[in-house]
Amino acid sequence: MATDGLYERPGFLLRRSHQISVSIFERACSSLSLTPAQYGVLAVLAAQPHIDQTRLAKALAFDKVTVLRVLKGLQERGLCVREPVASGRRQMAVSLTSAGHALLQQARLPVQQAYDELLSPLSVAEQSVLVSLLQRLTQSLEQEARSSFVPIEPVPTVRPHQPR
Repeated sequence: MATDGLYERPGFLLRRSHQISVSIFERACSSLSLTPAQYGVLAVLAAQPHIDQTRLAKALAFDKVTVLRVLKGLQERGLCVREPVASGRRQMAVSLTSAGHALLQQARLPVQQAYDELLSPLSVAEQSVLVSLLQRLTQSLEQEARSSFVPIEPVPTVRPHQPR
């Protein structure tokens, strides 16, 4: 039976690439018991302390159920805390604990190693082209996504005044 070009279709290749990416990441971070979704949440929480769960979900293009499941697992490990937003709404704000910050710091090297391994079959120029093409693809077709994506801007670092 013919596959009708299944193995050359972008959707198949993107899904297979994602499977490989997750496998490489989970192997690199196995000693930390960290998944790509958990790392994404930790990274966003570090960049945007006290972010509400809705903005967190959008920052990672997760649905509300997924972000809640990931947060509950991180909270059980003592890596983050959820507190009601001051405005009194039912919304929860999320922050990293000191243990969450420490785990994120420990993950930096293995995460970079996973990224390097994933892109290792490509030259530096090809890596740049691949990332650029994936960004264009996702940005151009954003309206087709099931979960909205609203990237966050990191909190600016306040630098002490330097005398001249």
